[in-house]
Amino acid sequence: MVKQRACKICNRIFEGEKCPNCDSKDFTEGFKGRVYIIDPEKSEIAKKLNLKVKGNHAVKTR
Repeated sequence: MVKQRACKICNRIFEGEKCPNCDSKDFTEGFKGRVYIIDPEKSEIAKKLNLKVKGNHAVKTR
């Protein structure tokens, strides 16, 4: 089973060795909560979490 990871830079949840959003290899397997952003420009949650791209994101990384 492939583990999901959260990027410590942009909070994107992904599988693999580097973040597909920012190409960072600084990630954690420990994160709390997740939110899927469909339209970051209209989403109040995306604005609060400072998320600029759509996709699956961690609410809080450890």
